[in-house]
Amino acid sequence: MTDISYNTWYSMSDKALSDVIGRFIRHHRLKKNLSQATVAERANISRSTLSLLERGETVTVTTLLQVLRTLELLHVMDAFEVKPQISPMQLAKLERERRRHASGKSKKDQQKSDW
Repeated sequence: MTDISYNTWYSMSDKALSDVIGRFIRHHRLKKNLSQATVAERANISRSTLSLLERGETVTVTTLLQVLRTLELLHVMDAFEVKPQISPMQLAKLERERRRHASGKSKKDQQKSDW
């Protein structure tokens, strides 16, 4: 949908980024053949608020989330998920502590039975 590279995002103004988000929302709304009024009603926002969003104007994050949910686009939130990462030092420490061999039978197991 867009030819913008990852590095270009940083050089864009907030307004330009908002415009990209607005075009994204409008594109997917039209792809689903939904009117602004329909999406706005389902998202529980006014049609004018949706229009503002699509034009790249300022709206709340909550409004954006409501529209994403309505358009079944919440998968874009995957980009915001923080996944736990292990540092190379922690990995090396865990690798050192990992068991390499079975210890065999314990002394308790080696005691002869009375039988």
